[in-house]
Amino acid sequence: MRKIGVLSDTHGVIHPGVLNFLSGVDEVWHTGDIGDAGTFDALVRFKPLKAVWGNIDDRNIRLLCPETLVFAVEEVKVVLVHIGGYPGAYDRKARLLIEKERPKLFVCGHSHILKVMYDKKYGMLVVNPGAAGNYGFHKSITAVRFVIDVEQIRDMEILDIPRQ
Repeated sequence: MRKIGVLSDTHGVIHPGVLNFLSGVDEVWHTGDIGDAGTFDALVRFKPLKAVWGNIDDRNIRLLCPETLVFAVEEVKVVLVHIGGYPGAYDRKARLLIEKERPKLFVCGHSHILKVMYDKKYGMLVVNPGAAGNYGFHKSITAVRFVIDVEQIRDMEILDIPRQ
């Protein structure tokens, strides 16, 4: 069993409430737009980190993180990208990756809109944790945590902190 925390679009800022929310997880996944190497380093020091780069990330972050990650946790195949979309409206590149890899869990960011949806067509859960930073149009700082237990994704919880 693994406890997972997911965040996206920090844009160089990690709200203390996000770190508090993720304190009990085993690892953190960041779906891009990390913002800077200092934010990346802070996350690496905080918990084991899996991260992809996003469209605002500079060369330094792109040297530290791949554009996509495909991996398994327990018996759940995961695809992690920045620009992904959602069921019925996937980004073209993301859709091709989904069709190739057939994950059970597809995790993306970019939109700054928290969404958790099941895609019947591809038989996978789609998670977008929204935005955990202060930059952007979102009204709340959001993140997601859940448990992967063998082949089950369960106990999903949402952090939602109003932005000031």
